[in-house]
Amino acid sequence: MIGAYIFWWLEYPIEMEIRDQLQSLKKEFLKGFPCVSDNGLEDFIEKIILANNRGVSAANNVEKEPNWSFGQSLFFSGTVITTIGYGHVTPLSRGGRVFCIVYALLGIPLTLILLTAYVERLMIPITWFLHFLNSKFGHLYQSFNIRMIHFAAVAAAIITLFFLIPAAIFSYLEPDWDYLDSIYYCFISLTTIGLGDYIPGEGADHTFRPLYKVCVTFYLLIGLVFMMLLLAVLYSIPQLNLGIFFLLKSDELADTGSETTTTSTTGTRYIKPSS
Repeated sequence: MIGAYIFWWLEYPIEMEIRDQLQSLKKEFLKGFPCVSDNGLEDFIEKIILANNRGVSAANNVEKEPNWSFGQSLFFSGTVITTIGYGHVTPLSRGGRVFCIVYALLGIPLTLILLTAYVERLMIPITWFLHFLNSKFGHLYQSFNIRMIHFAAVAAAIITLFFLIPAAIFSYLEPDWDYLDSIYYCFISLTTIGLGDYIPGEGADHTFRPLYKVCVTFYLLIGLVFMMLLLAVLYSIPQLNLGIFFLLKSDELADTGSETTTTSTTGTRYIKPSS
């Protein structure tokens, strides 16, 4: 409710301002071209909006490369199996929609398994780093404090490598993006929200657009792995893992004294019979 109120307070006035501007532009256009009827212009606008929502832009539609080149298709495939789903390009054919369903049903679980496997491997050096901090500062700080230092160091490295540096690159390559827009894109993408209001490589002046799309696809895949790694490190801190408190309470109510719980390096809790 609070989030909805803030979004309404921030966005509603701007929407009304844009609506008024469009109405004024439409009236000026009809005055300048009286041979065009109001209904005819409305039908034309609706067709342009429909095409744009399906990824076909009416602006620069001759010079711009098609949306379904191999590089673009690879980018679209990556957004499907990672569940980012920008929605700026959608299958145009019925066969493409059917294949998209099948592809997502198979690709999303397999991608999650692959990303989870990468996170499990990456947790090995991350755990070594935690042991190193314990050996150096264990006599000075409590375990929780060392874990927080460990988490802050991992978070700082991931934010720098996958947010700050890529945002600087995107703001350089995308002429219409400033640094804040680029940070916004990185966050929206790597959290798999995928609003689709900012898409790299959509300008008509990109010389190597397919290659650019392929590079962005790999950035998203690698970035998602490290975002999952950051959550795994956070989950491994018992004091910050609220789920442990709920699970312990339910275990106490169920009175399952014949079972014990163990925690892996990634923070995943396994239940096994006690000896």
